[in-house]
Amino acid sequence: MRMKSVFVGLVIGAVLALSGSTLVERFSPPAPQSIFVSPEAADAAVNGPRALLPHVLEITTGPIEERRAALDRYYVEPRVEEARRAYPVEIAASTVGEVFTEVVTPTGGVPAENARRVLINLHGGGFSVGARSIGRLESIPVAHVARMKVVAVDYRQGPEFRFPAASEDVATVYRALLETHAPEQIGIFGCSAGGMLTAQAVAWFQAHDLPRPGAIGIFCAGAGGTGDGDARLITEALRVPPPGGGSMAYFEGADMRDPLVAPVFTPAVLARFPPTLVISGTRDMALSAALYTHGQLVAAGVEADLHVFEGLGHYFFADTRLPESKQAFAVMARFFDEHLGR
Repeated sequence: MRMKSVFVGLVIGAVLALSGSTLVERFSPPAPQSIFVSPEAADAAVNGPRALLPHVLEITTGPIEERRAALDRYYVEPRVEEARRAYPVEIAASTVGEVFTEVVTPTGGVPAENARRVLINLHGGGFSVGARSIGRLESIPVAHVARMKVVAVDYRQGPEFRFPAASEDVATVYRALLETHAPEQIGIFGCSAGGMLTAQAVAWFQAHDLPRPGAIGIFCAGAGGTGDGDARLITEALRVPPPGGGSMAYFEGADMRDPLVAPVFTPAVLARFPPTLVISGTRDMALSAALYTHGQLVAAGVEADLHVFEGLGHYFFADTRLPESKQAFAVMARFFDEHLGR
């Protein structure tokens, strides 16, 4: 149950990603900022959450439909508009089977060298929020910087649905792309819940005899155990929002050591992973899971890159204006350019 309980915190962490702030910070000074972060990131860490404070309860309590709408209105949509100004793209809705997707392409089109490559985005949001919104926020800068098409998947979430509904939806989209792309031309990435789902999808593909994709990105997460480990203690000490209490409906009844839920604990599954990029921050509650995932991938013989950004919290690149965000997008683009087949 303790592993289940961390996911509520991922939602709250995403809401306050720019700062790692909680309501407590209304009454106490924020933790000192690292000397290594940019001035923009330091300013966002102190001032970013203040505009959200009047809306935190609306975003994190009440009926799920109202929480989703409030999160989009106050947090995601303003950042999507910022991202679209900085990273011009075209967005088109599409349905694959019964799965809704949005296809994000750089304005001006995909260059010829990337015409056969495609990325799948699996959005964050604690397996309960962020559909058709956080997917845009994650996909827009990557599509623009990598100059590749990104298919953002609106997978099924809780509380309406249970595991493995999301993995099944990812597999539906993946199968459709395999009709027009070689597996090595397809990459998958996601942040937070989407990073976990990326790992779960690869394990699901193995269990259902689907070829492995060319490369994946597990961001702001690990391939299991997210929210546990020393990162839990560190983020609490720095007053970053800790993983919240309660359980997440999506995983009710699931075995949290099942390799289809947490492949990080099954070396034989990890050994069949494609090249993997892991990104986190030193103030990310998912840092321990990210570090452990990278170490286990390397031990299993998988090519894996790890980038940990000093002084930054969960889903820091939700603020696309930060210099560190721009650096992260460049790292993502370079990794997929190096590992996806043409």
